[in-house]
Amino acid sequence: MNFITRLFTRVKPLPEATHQLKAVQDEKPYRLHLRLRGEGGGVLVVNASTVLHLNPTAAEYAYHFIQGTDPEEAARQVAARYRVDRKTALTDYAGFTERIRALIATPDLDPVSFLDFERVAPHSAELGAPLRLDCALTYELPPGAERDSTPLKRVERELTTEEWQAVLDKAWGAGIPHITFTGGEPTLRADLPVLIAHVEKIGQVCGLLTDGLKLADKEYLHMLLQTGLDHVLLVLQPENEDSWRAVEAILPEDLFLTVHLTITAENLNSAPQYLDRLATTGLQNLSLSSSGASLDGELRALRDQAGHLGLNLRWDLPVPYSEANPVTLETKEDDVPAGAGRAWMYVEPDGDVLTAQGTAGRVLGNFLRDPWDTIQKQAA
Repeated sequence: MNFITRLFTRVKPLPEATHQLKAVQDEKPYRLHLRLRGEGGGVLVVNASTVLHLNPTAAEYAYHFIQGTDPEEAARQVAARYRVDRKTALTDYAGFTERIRALIATPDLDPVSFLDFERVAPHSAELGAPLRLDCALTYELPPGAERDSTPLKRVERELTTEEWQAVLDKAWGAGIPHITFTGGEPTLRADLPVLIAHVEKIGQVCGLLTDGLKLADKEYLHMLLQTGLDHVLLVLQPENEDSWRAVEAILPEDLFLTVHLTITAENLNSAPQYLDRLATTGLQNLSLSSSGASLDGELRALRDQAGHLGLNLRWDLPVPYSEANPVTLETKEDDVPAGAGRAWMYVEPDGDVLTAQGTAGRVLGNFLRDPWDTIQKQAA
């Protein structure tokens, strides 16, 4: 009777929760975030860039990998939960572990071609919560910067340090593993190091979208690194030599750097030389956009040039107020589903939530005041 009951008893998966691991492999740091779903399965994010959608058994293997469970014990628990023999579970766990370690060691490895993970079109699968929250700390810009595209009129105030910390806590509670601080110019906020440290304390990945000029100050740059900054998207001002010096200051540091270049009618003729110069600095990652759809053809040509120069194109990072940003460019050409409101969301300086930076759509709610479920339903 007990045997028959077990046959028809529904498998109870691990409880819904978010787990994270920050560790080192082959002297290189890496970070994993696992979001377990209540109905089974989950999403594993490797270094805030590679997203794996896991079935229930694979999600449990990922959980044990993050927890550091002894393989024999992990196999015993999986065998008991999913009614497979322990030897098979142990072999499967070893295979899963080997593939994850290969993915960690080789960031550009295609998980479909080499690791036998199921392919899922970008942003097409149900995530449960965004993978990244872009937080505009301020809409203030440095003296002399053009303010036409910064929507100051929308915002009556900026959240305090404590209020932003509450937003970050709420984002982690919702299962969002990645925070990017943006603006305006976020380095104008004196509390930026405090907020980066809070993200690090929670366990999230932390990025910064900036003009980079303040990062040329080694003391300030090292303070951000020590508080937990993981990556920078530097918006290049190619006509400003200080901007180039900022790139050169960041490159030697243990920090993932992407440089963003917006192509305009004014800098179009010089853009090929800018790409050549970026390649000679040793830069590896580039983001390109244009100031308008009329430049799409030229933008594609520059994208091809970047590929020939060995620059990796990053298209899913936030870009401030650009009509033809990398996401829309890829969507037109490669039919990539839009990730705005699904894979990422955007919080304005007063806490209001939009689907993405630079959009003028309806407000989904206020991240500080409204329940997460209400915001999520508005985005659906």
